[in-house]
Amino acid sequence: MTPVSFRILVTDDIDPDGVALLAAEPSFIVDVVPTLPPAELLGRIGEYGAFVGRSATRITEPLLKRAGKLRVVGRAGVGVDNIAIDAATALGIAVINAPAGNTVAVAELFFGTVIGLLRHLPRAATSMHAGKWDRSQLLGTELKGKTLVIVGVGRIGGEIATRALAFGMDVAGYDPYVGDDRFRALKIRRLTTLEEGLDEADIITVHTPLTEETEGMIGRRELSRLKNGAVAVNMARGGIIEEAALVQALESGKLRGAIVDAFDKEPLASDSPLRTAPNTLLTPHIGASSAEAQRNVAVDACAAVRDALLHNEPSRPINVAGAGDGDWKALQSALLVTRRAASVARAILADRGVRAVQRLSLRCGSELAGASPALLASAAAGVLDGVVDVERLNLINARSLAEGRGMELSSSETSSLGPFGVQVSLSGGMQEIAVAGVAPEGSVGRLTRIGGFHVDVAPRETLVILTNHDVPGVIGRVGTLLGDAGVNIAEYHQARLAQGGEALAAISVDGGVGAGVREALLKLPDITSATVVHFRGA
Repeated sequence: MTPVSFRILVTDDIDPDGVALLAAEPSFIVDVVPTLPPAELLGRIGEYGAFVGRSATRITEPLLKRAGKLRVVGRAGVGVDNIAIDAATALGIAVINAPAGNTVAVAELFFGTVIGLLRHLPRAATSMHAGKWDRSQLLGTELKGKTLVIVGVGRIGGEIATRALAFGMDVAGYDPYVGDDRFRALKIRRLTTLEEGLDEADIITVHTPLTEETEGMIGRRELSRLKNGAVAVNMARGGIIEEAALVQALESGKLRGAIVDAFDKEPLASDSPLRTAPNTLLTPHIGASSAEAQRNVAVDACAAVRDALLHNEPSRPINVAGAGDGDWKALQSALLVTRRAASVARAILADRGVRAVQRLSLRCGSELAGASPALLASAAAGVLDGVVDVERLNLINARSLAEGRGMELSSSETSSLGPFGVQVSLSGGMQEIAVAGVAPEGSVGRLTRIGGFHVDVAPRETLVILTNHDVPGVIGRVGTLLGDAGVNIAEYHQARLAQGGEALAAISVDGGVGAGVREALLKLPDITSATVVHFRGA
């Protein structure tokens, strides 16, 4: 019988196709439950290695701290404002969302509601059901020729742009975090400031996450800058367009109308001024409420949770350092050799009496430069291995933990190491050490330099680093001692700076090396230092 590796809690009515992906794994136990009250969830969360839900469940900091086994939180949807991201990051818990699955659903709702507003469709339908024929009062407006300004040109913004061009609209976008190539590919104009868009928009729509930067992005001042008769649309998150300012602009006649699908507080209060504002089309946050979208986001989120648990696949968490344009699988060797180079450097400094690393500097070759954030996090994890007392130490929390200990982190690109080379330099007090390695894609990474010595050794389970006088017999005595101690040598690389001078041995061995063996090595003739590194992190 296959042993159970992970227990997963699924809630908030996740689509069955997503649940089926998890249930198909023999090493998972999947508990599917209705949305739980906070107190009940707090009492149960400690049993689970993963959580998958939607916006109905709030993943708070106290909940995360109670979740001792939790490795990953999956959100079947785009927004993660119901999850305490900072707390999850500090605890090393991956947070995964499904940003693409509801893209088409939101884009289609956008045009359905905009056309409905401009052509008075809700009013027309209501009047017909009431037995009226108000044709003369329902003169509408076309989309063709209107200027659409999209704030946030990500997946949803891009889908809206593509469809807007098909309607013959003039489309412009504002997004300081997207490159020019994105605008060229979408064939839309790039706006350098939000103010440009406010000045020319017939319809303005926001498609950004809710952050400190975007909260209140469009308030009273911004709405007053719009053309008379413009339309404002918020299908992203409540708070990006200030609700009170929007009501005022509608009541004053400044705006022709507004469409709102996301609100400051949900459900929207029955006495909210938005409910009585003129020319306003309100929907109860149904942007992603299509059968196809709910299936897509559930499948995407559950597949990513599965991969994170089974393969430690870090490509999808939104709170993990990025791999740039690279492939996470292709980066595994580089991540490993970087972490182990950092562990070697930290162990050497510790044996020199350095208690705290003050600076960590990463240099990497051209092929790895785009992945420097992930590599820097891996190096930080190598420095902290066995030093910090945390349940999880990984790419998610290593940088924040290192910086929290006062460590200065930096990275740069260099041509001196070759395209797949990495070098980790650590310093503390008056001591500094650099350890370099190489990790071509698909190969086993190797250490190539320790301090001033060139080596060539794969850092496996344990690495023994010796410095000694370059005299005959040292290698034989070391090999005999390790053999007598039952230590199996996998690789032995001896390097020297000059004949008869100082030398360094990098010895990769299987299994562990106890303190007694290290002490015995230090007693051998001509051995000047001995550092033993037991590698912890993968």
